[in-house]
Amino acid sequence: MSDRKVLIFCSASEDINPLYNQVARKVVRAACLAGYDIVSGGTIKGTMRHVSDEAADAGVQVEGVVPRFMKGLEHPRLTKTTWTDTMSERKELMRAGTSISIALPGGIGTMDELAETYCLAKMGLYAGRVIALNIDGFYEPFKKQLDVYVETGMLDQKSREMIAFPETVEELTKLL
Repeated sequence: MSDRKVLIFCSASEDINPLYNQVARKVVRAACLAGYDIVSGGTIKGTMRHVSDEAADAGVQVEGVVPRFMKGLEHPRLTKTTWTDTMSERKELMRAGTSISIALPGGIGTMDELAETYCLAKMGLYAGRVIALNIDGFYEPFKKQLDVYVETGMLDQKSREMIAFPETVEELTKLL
């Protein structure tokens, strides 16, 4: 793996709008063209499969961080598979050495990964950039919640600005 790594948080669901998987492939392709290797959850499920497929097709290193209880679900084209005992350890090892974390549309697991990474960035414990791709307004409710935190004094404006919400792949590409 290079020292230029992008972490992709995304859905493990097969029952999502196909647009999200198409967008995931475009994001991965853009990151690869910008010289990044890819780190993800590394399974064959949902958008994670598309992320690993696109990275492997692009010829970059693709690392999957997979909890042992998911043995058998790891993507066969991973360059590197890192096994963990817990989901918390998984998140920590996924972030290690990455300079950007991108949350694509995903479920509660993706929201957990995004919120924790953003919190760590706010506390100075994650030095990478935090991005949530707001395609089709997917992260609009989260953006609004952060604005409520600012309005009520729970979050300062400087910290609010530590997370970017590009609305297109092209906007996201400019942040790479």
